[in-house]
Amino acid sequence: MPNNYIFNITMNESLSLDISAIRVGKIKLLANAQLPGTDLTGAILPEADFYQAYLLGVNFAGANLRKAILRANLRGSDFTGADLRGADFRNADLRGAILIDAQLREASFAGAFLNGAILNNLDLSGIDFRGADLRGVNLNRANLFQAELSSANLSGADLSQADLEEANLSGAILRGTNLQRANLLCASVEQVDLTGALLTDACVKGTFLHEIKS
Repeated sequence: MPNNYIFNITMNESLSLDISAIRVGKIKLLANAQLPGTDLTGAILPEADFYQAYLLGVNFAGANLRKAILRANLRGSDFTGADLRGADFRNADLRGAILIDAQLREASFAGAFLNGAILNNLDLSGIDFRGADLRGVNLNRANLFQAELSSANLSGADLSQADLEEANLSGAILRGTNLQRANLLCASVEQVDLTGALLTDACVKGTFLHEIKS
């Protein structure tokens, strides 16, 4: 068996194999690995494969996870300052995760569960949040220029003063969402549910307001 392959391993087995080898990228194939609470601060893991891994509360602060497959249980994990450019978070469980100051260019969060996640100080322009669960998330002043948010659930989220210019919100659920002073210039909002949403002073010039439920 190649020395960079781990499959269905437990936390104790991982430690016996040497977590330090994972930290420096000598081990990158970690599909189905169970590593809850592991400290991978500053780990060098570009293109690592964590598909369906159990990574509850793992500390990835400052890690290089560029183009990594992170379709895993990542509840409460810390990605502060991590390089996540091009990372695949599709359908991942990121509830309560911390992504402060992370680099997310070209990352995909389609279908991911992000309610309760901390998303401060992020450039989310062009980000893929299709079908994602973003209920109650604080995206105040967020840069969501040309973001893909179709069919996302943003109920109760704070998007006040967010830049949503040219964003695709088609089919999104925005019940009770705070969009006060948000920039929705030329955004696509076909079939959006805006029941109870706050739109005071929002810029909607050029926005396609077709079949909105409010």
